[in-house]
Amino acid sequence: MQNEILNFGEVGIFALGGLGEVGKNMYCVQYQDELVIIDSGLLFPDEFLMGIDYVIPDYTYLVENQDKIKALIITHGHEDHIGAIPFLLRQVKIPVIYANGLAIGLIKAKLEDHRGLKANIVEYHEGTPIKFNHITLDFFRTNHSIPDSHGIAIRTKEGIVVHTGDFKFDFTPTFQDASYHTIAKLGQEGVLCLLSDSTNVELEDFTTSEKVVSETIHELFENIHGRVIIATFASNIHRVQQIVEASVKTKRKIAVFGRSMEKNIEVGIQMGYIKAPEGTFIYGREVGQTDRKNLTILCTGSQGEPLAALSRIASGSHKQISLIPGDTVILSSSPIPGNQESVNKTINLLYKAGAVVITQSPFADVHASGHAGQNEQKLMLKLLNPKYFMPIHGEYRMLKKHAQLGIDTGIPKDNTFIMENGDVLALTSNSARIAGKVQTADIYVDGSAIGEIGSQVIKDRRELSEDGLLSVVMTINQDRKEVICTPTIISKGFIYFKDNEAMIKTLQSLSLDVTDRYLNSGKKINISGIKNDLIKTLGKFILDKTNREPMIMPVIMVL
Repeated sequence: MQNEILNFGEVGIFALGGLGEVGKNMYCVQYQDELVIIDSGLLFPDEFLMGIDYVIPDYTYLVENQDKIKALIITHGHEDHIGAIPFLLRQVKIPVIYANGLAIGLIKAKLEDHRGLKANIVEYHEGTPIKFNHITLDFFRTNHSIPDSHGIAIRTKEGIVVHTGDFKFDFTPTFQDASYHTIAKLGQEGVLCLLSDSTNVELEDFTTSEKVVSETIHELFENIHGRVIIATFASNIHRVQQIVEASVKTKRKIAVFGRSMEKNIEVGIQMGYIKAPEGTFIYGREVGQTDRKNLTILCTGSQGEPLAALSRIASGSHKQISLIPGDTVILSSSPIPGNQESVNKTINLLYKAGAVVITQSPFADVHASGHAGQNEQKLMLKLLNPKYFMPIHGEYRMLKKHAQLGIDTGIPKDNTFIMENGDVLALTSNSARIAGKVQTADIYVDGSAIGEIGSQVIKDRRELSEDGLLSVVMTINQDRKEVICTPTIISKGFIYFKDNEAMIKTLQSLSLDVTDRYLNSGKKINISGIKNDLIKTLGKFILDKTNREPMIMPVIMVL
């Protein structure tokens, strides 16, 4: 890109993921022959990406420019920032991964699940710069819903590029304060360009403090006399510690369900972020032997994920936990965009089973976002006072609203850039332009298949889910040029054939008519032509009769 898009001396900024979406965060800053990558996240698929486990960025540009890569820098340990690291390491040689605190533990635990993957992980610290030939990295602590979150200052001769990471300004945090003095000092030095988190821009005020949530959880636990089932994000270590403290105070044991929750708690305990008296966590048979009023069940599934612990408890399919009327279920989270329907379905099942359900509301602060509301975003803009502004980490409407906040706080409209993944912003100390585009795409991960599932496969899966599959199976004698036996019609997810014998006979008759035309033409048997004609003829008949369009799959065997 240096020779093709950027002019000499320009700083290039672009995203391979994270713009126009909440997730898949991966941002790149390139200056001369050096490239640093910020975060390597994944995106959890919505209901339209059937059978897909994860969505990750296209790493083509990084593969083609491996010689320029100096480091991958991790802002914090959430999945949408570290979840794709194993997939990245399989394709790209990363000299070093810089991370801090809990993120290091979570990355190492993740790599243990991927045999053969190794990484050079080095801990960075605020106040200790990391220097390359042309780029220097500095760090500042931020508040977020996971410990050890940081923003990054990338220093070049043209100026400082600041990436805030995910942040909020919590003046009564449950962990450490943000580094307000460092942020203000960067603003005094002069910031060339700010890349800032846009996720919670639709909240007009400040985000609720974690201290308020902690007080609410303690109050709820003291007033609940039965079993407590509480679901939250597995990576929200602050919230887990609040639940531990409330459980200990009310003399409750804690049973943990959900693989990601178990793993993150294990890492949190090992690294000292989760503190609990010995015997607080119970396992196996101890759960059934503990009195209901003395039990907290901490689980995954706050987003209504079908296979998560809470969803299975709600549907009655969990092997160990069955809901009992009078159980209190607390959802200590807010739905991620696109998950509201799944969350509502889970809540309805919980109510149906007789549970009392508590969610975030004006009457119960059981969750606080880890992302800045408008007033916090304005404060960050004012403290850093950037010359150029590029909102990141958000859907388009979020980026648009954040850009307007930048304009409202004094940044000229022409200096504000709403970008798409792949767009390259080229900067010097006194100029900015959109220089071009690098290759980007959504890469689908389906089990062990990475990138093998394309948009056409997703389209086929969607069609199958909507109208089903119809298969015509027949055998042709090549010498006699005739169909052997009556064609077999198979339906999967289309119609129940026992109640539609007349339709079966018509489909068989149409199939024979199409095939006989080809067999009686006197030409060489054209199997491909027969299949295409069968798809058209049967498809038109079915659409006319049922107003549905199942996928039609002819299977022809030639003897």
